[in-house]
Amino acid sequence: MALDGIVTRAIVHELQACIGARINKIHQPSDNDIVMHLRTRSGNQRLLLSANPTYPRVHFTEASFLNPQEAPMFCMLLRKHCEGGVIEQVSQVGMERIIHLDLKQRDELGDTSRKRIIIELMGRHSNIILVDPATGTQLDGIHHVTPSISSYRVVMPGFAYTEPPQQNKRNPLETDKPQFLEHLQSAAEPAEPQWLVETFSGLSPLLGQELLNRAALERQSQAAGATGAAEGTQAEEAFEQSLWSVFSEMMEQIRGGRFQPTSGENAKGKSIFSAVDLTIVKPETKRSYETISVCMEDYYGDKAERDTVKQKVSDLLRFLQNERSKNIKKLSNLQKDLDDAEDAEKYKIWGELLLPSLYLITKGQTEVELVNYYDEEQRMIRVPLDPLLTPSENAQRYFKKYNKFKNSLAVIDEQLKKTHEEIAYMDELLQQLSFASMNDIEEIREELTSQGYLRDRGRKNGKKKKKDNRPTLHVYTSSEGIEMVVGKNNLQNEYITNRLGTPNDTWLHTKDIPGSHVLIRAHSFSDATLEEAAQLAAYFSQAKESSSVPVDCTLIRHVRKPSGAKPGFVIYDHQRTLFVTPDEQLVKSLPSAIK
Repeated sequence: MALDGIVTRAIVHELQACIGARINKIHQPSDNDIVMHLRTRSGNQRLLLSANPTYPRVHFTEASFLNPQEAPMFCMLLRKHCEGGVIEQVSQVGMERIIHLDLKQRDELGDTSRKRIIIELMGRHSNIILVDPATGTQLDGIHHVTPSISSYRVVMPGFAYTEPPQQNKRNPLETDKPQFLEHLQSAAEPAEPQWLVETFSGLSPLLGQELLNRAALERQSQAAGATGAAEGTQAEEAFEQSLWSVFSEMMEQIRGGRFQPTSGENAKGKSIFSAVDLTIVKPETKRSYETISVCMEDYYGDKAERDTVKQKVSDLLRFLQNERSKNIKKLSNLQKDLDDAEDAEKYKIWGELLLPSLYLITKGQTEVELVNYYDEEQRMIRVPLDPLLTPSENAQRYFKKYNKFKNSLAVIDEQLKKTHEEIAYMDELLQQLSFASMNDIEEIREELTSQGYLRDRGRKNGKKKKKDNRPTLHVYTSSEGIEMVVGKNNLQNEYITNRLGTPNDTWLHTKDIPGSHVLIRAHSFSDATLEEAAQLAAYFSQAKESSSVPVDCTLIRHVRKPSGAKPGFVIYDHQRTLFVTPDEQLVKSLPSAIK
């Protein structure tokens, strides 16, 4: 994984700014994450501690998090023992992916109490554990590990804390040249990164590959200035000297805290990052950062939340896709009925031709040939008959068919319109789920429940869950400081358009494409703000991956919802259309908040 012991050291180096900081608030927005609000010498900051099994990390964050109405038990415990406390020390265990936050706080009696928060960043074994350092006893962990799960250690309140198993590797920061060359010469495959990973703690396969690549580049540079090519033993010595040179240079930078956080895509197109400069990324994708926190925030983005959302919406996705498929099938059947109904005029003509010719027909005939008086050329026409019916009954049968199909045409047209609306509605909801946050999902469920698609799950112990009249608002700030509100589901869209906006606010939406309603909450603004709002409308739409996306903009007073329309559906006029190509980096660079 990209988060190795070197990245952990860079994090700890940056977190030295937390020493002396006071913990104001603690929140637990999800089962895996803790957010601490710190008051530091340089101002207020938020520190994210994540024991996510796929994306474990620790870094300062600017992101906004929605917190549950009732704090989880682990969060309550942290608040009791850590809120109001002062961070005294931030340290790393060797070169392992383990961080200790030591803090002191005054308890209820006014006595000084010390606690330690241990963050273990170890993939699916990641954990956040609160420990009493005086006794080594665990107060609790964000993830419990029972004896049935692990025979090595238990993570439960009251048990003594046991560190994860040691790997007994050499510390790369304390390795000299003879020791390095000894390990290199005994390696089975010295040209592969695996021996570096197995020998030195804190080195990931990514850094192993980076070291080998740097050594290769150095040898190429030396060969360009040499008169002849080295062979045999000389080539082997050149490889060893080059690898030691880049290794010692990198370790010297790390010892001195001179980190160069970098991200980009490798040759296979995979996104990677590290706390050191990377030569193995494609130059056109390479990005450098001032701090490891900014790098990790950019790299991870909302990946963790997106994965959690995917798990939570799987049932909704299946439901919506099934509903859409049923409506597609219904549309096909209605079209077939429409084709049949359009033949209604034929049955009327057959009935009217039979009536004056009843004397020519006898019961038992299967067809009769008559003059078609409705044809300009008076050509003969064959009219099918039911041999079990009298001539008069055959004529009446065709009149009944005519009336049935004539009446069904209006019903079919209405059903076709409703089915097309249903398909568009399902497409809109599927698009919204692709951008939904955890809170947005609940609002989409609430909408489907209110529309009768899902059963009401709000009743628990006979009580109905109280609804919040105001949905979640996603607020972005333009480059000139103007609020732009984005609706990421129909409840938010309706609130923004019908209740939040004032008549002279500007409203935007992709033209004929499912997407978000965007509201510029100002009566006057520059073209830059309008362009940024159009970017938001295009990015949070079904055309996110397209170019030259049409975005309509008009004043709120020209937007209205038709009576009986589906949630989020509006009609508008007096619009003008902008064409933009969604720019993900621009959207991510806009300051945002969830309200």
